[in-house]
Amino acid sequence: MAAGDEGETVATRTSEKTPAERLLDALGPIDRFNPDVGDFGSPARMTMEEYLEPHAFADEASRLGPIEKVHLFWFAGMSCDGCSVAVTGAQAPTLEGLMMGAHPGLPRVVLHHPVINLESGPAYERAAEQAIEGTLDAPYVVVLEGSNTDETIALADGGYWSGQGEEPWGPGGKERTVTADEWIARMAPNAAAMIAIGTCATWGGIPSAKGNPTGAMSLMDFLGQDYRSTFGVPVVNVPGCPPIGDNFTEAVAAIVYFLQGFGPLPEFDELGRPAWQFGETVHRHCTRGAYYEEGKFAREFGDKECLVEMGCWGPVVNCNITSRGAINHVGGCMNAGGACIGCTMPGFPDKFTPFHKAPPGSLVSSTASRMLGSIIRPLREHSADHLNREVRWDLEGHVPSGWAREHSEPNAVQKLSHRFYDRLRRTNDGGQRSGETWGKRDEITLRKDPSLERELPGGEDEKIPAKEGR
Repeated sequence: MAAGDEGETVATRTSEKTPAERLLDALGPIDRFNPDVGDFGSPARMTMEEYLEPHAFADEASRLGPIEKVHLFWFAGMSCDGCSVAVTGAQAPTLEGLMMGAHPGLPRVVLHHPVINLESGPAYERAAEQAIEGTLDAPYVVVLEGSNTDETIALADGGYWSGQGEEPWGPGGKERTVTADEWIARMAPNAAAMIAIGTCATWGGIPSAKGNPTGAMSLMDFLGQDYRSTFGVPVVNVPGCPPIGDNFTEAVAAIVYFLQGFGPLPEFDELGRPAWQFGETVHRHCTRGAYYEEGKFAREFGDKECLVEMGCWGPVVNCNITSRGAINHVGGCMNAGGACIGCTMPGFPDKFTPFHKAPPGSLVSSTASRMLGSIIRPLREHSADHLNREVRWDLEGHVPSGWAREHSEPNAVQKLSHRFYDRLRRTNDGGQRSGETWGKRDEITLRKDPSLERELPGGEDEKIPAKEGR
């Protein structure tokens, strides 16, 4: 760490070693774990895995591969727990479905989460100890929620930033707090995959903003660019503040399919994001995008138009929130009236502040949109006036609707332009014949030829439309 020109604390590289390696060098090796403490920390007298195992579906007939289960260890760094909340709302697939092995071809996922699990204390830590020892009974994946910190800063003063449990790893076997960073540093070398969930874990996020004292960083920064899991997978990043729960569970399912040998590793972009989730900008699928094209912008929150001038960064931010929604295709920032502040991007938050102020570059694009929109909008409204009428209404000269006291009729100029547009539209119709171009029926011809009328059994008259061009 070093002080900047303005006195803030910023991260610097002090050696060729990664932050994870420097932390382990400072802490030293370990040679013991917590002893068996019986039922302490396990009021149900069983682990979450033991509780669910009789009911899980992943057996030899359904898993379609050699792996019956995969352990998933969840650690929280500098976090608000919003990622955990988002994942519990995932629908495709659900967290429960992954844990129960309910998806064909997938092994069941044994989740080790400090909030969800039945066990606590030493009983909860036992599986992580086995992972470090190399005695765990299945491959494991590590998930980080929240940013890593530079624990060597706190260690220099005898403290820590983000603790998760205690182990006899102090001098002479004394119990000491083990940080999330230490667990990750010790477990990463033998992990089948390392996944960062949420912007804090993927890019450092809010805890890494200017002025932070913790040296907060992303999982990629912590492990280094050369990190590869035992299956050859670099760090996987699912950003968002919080992320879409379905984005995370879908990515986990895709990775576990790969671990199972059931398919290839799906496509990730150059920053480790699932390419099928973050390959498009917010703006391209935004429900308000057409307003931008027509040069119509919201003036205050609650307006229906494009939010770019309210500080929305959607045109440059990679995220699928507008098309996927927050939970089960419902909600999401722009869908619910909120401007995009770039929370999925590596530059968040420092490069996107101040929030809710129009981005400088939007002045050029929004001005151009207004100029084009001033021409496009009237033309589209003119076409809509014509297409919003039945052919019969045009022929008979009135709209038989009781929902309005008066209905305006096209004037002579509008009729002429609509006829011209119809003729232009029909020029590339390979099946056209000579005749009236306004629609499919020529009821004027019908009126001139009474022989085309016949009486129905019920006494009602039916008019048989004349064929076009007759």
